[in-house]
Amino acid sequence: MEPIRAAIVGTGNIARIHADSLRGLGDGVRLVGAVDVDVDRLSAFCDRYDVPARHPDLTSLLEKEQPDLVHICTPPGTHHDLALACLEAGSNVLVEKPPALSLAEFDNLIEAERKHGAALATVFQHRFGTGAIRLRAMLDSGVLGRPLLAICHTTWFRNQAYFDVEWRGRWDTEGGGPTMGHGIHQMDLLCAILGDWTEVSAVARQQARRMDTEDLSMAHVSFAGGAAASVVNSMLSIREESYLRFDFERATVELTHLYGYGDDDWRITPAPEFADEVMGAWHSGASGVRSAHRAQFAEVLRSLRTGTPAPVTSTESRRTMQLVAGVYASAFTRSAVRPDELSTDSPFYRKMEGNGPRW
Repeated sequence: MEPIRAAIVGTGNIARIHADSLRGLGDGVRLVGAVDVDVDRLSAFCDRYDVPARHPDLTSLLEKEQPDLVHICTPPGTHHDLALACLEAGSNVLVEKPPALSLAEFDNLIEAERKHGAALATVFQHRFGTGAIRLRAMLDSGVLGRPLLAICHTTWFRNQAYFDVEWRGRWDTEGGGPTMGHGIHQMDLLCAILGDWTEVSAVARQQARRMDTEDLSMAHVSFAGGAAASVVNSMLSIREESYLRFDFERATVELTHLYGYGDDDWRITPAPEFADEVMGAWHSGASGVRSAHRAQFAEVLRSLRTGTPAPVTSTESRRTMQLVAGVYASAFTRSAVRPDELSTDSPFYRKMEGNGPRW
């Protein structure tokens, strides 16, 4: 089979992770071109990864290279327009989080995806580590019983200098603070395990950093399957940690990591009367794959070859984006919010901050 022709837009730090991950997937994919407005950065990137075609803009890349898949690795405020141009040209898109700055922008991309027959996927790599795959399979099989309680905490640290970068900490260029730009990874994994959410009550604060967005949010989330979750997103926590806990009827499952996990980062505590069944299923499940970009990219490439939806699909990504919007809507209206209240009539559909935050 001919290798899938991939291209990268934006050649900064995250693009190097994308390029290294693609290189690790062998001859089934070929990096044919790259785009960056910074000529020196583009040149250094293409030299390092043996990229044959260098383009100053996306239009040139799409016209001359006609890539099968475009990786968008630029700051969040550019994601919508770049992804839209790719979809309109018939190229599939894999975009870093967040895929857009609002539900309105994201729905525009979904419409373009349907109209032009190209696929839109978001980089949510934590779904693809074997620990998460194993947990989802055990939940689906019924061996864990009903989900009852969950904890989803992204307690990270970024100093003021981090937010002094021009596009960070701004609603118009980043779409939000840690809820949108950092905790979204853990929140996506939470939704991947527990499914649709039904209500959120939240607070958001400007606790310590000087910026337009929040630096801290806390939320209570109810799920259709009956579980309740505590969600915390912080940029103020000196001892950094990403922590998820799922309490089921028959076991507690915990994940402690920072920016990515392996099998050893999971811990399962079964109820004594179900220990043999639960631990048997746990040890016989999928294993050996970390929650890195490469794991998701492998599945995206497989989907393109087989003609199946590329993970994480726009439908799944939208559920996570809607939860982010729900956190902001609840925090700024100081009321509980349901998904159906985030319709096109809501100011939080057009902008994550709605009509403006009430700090």
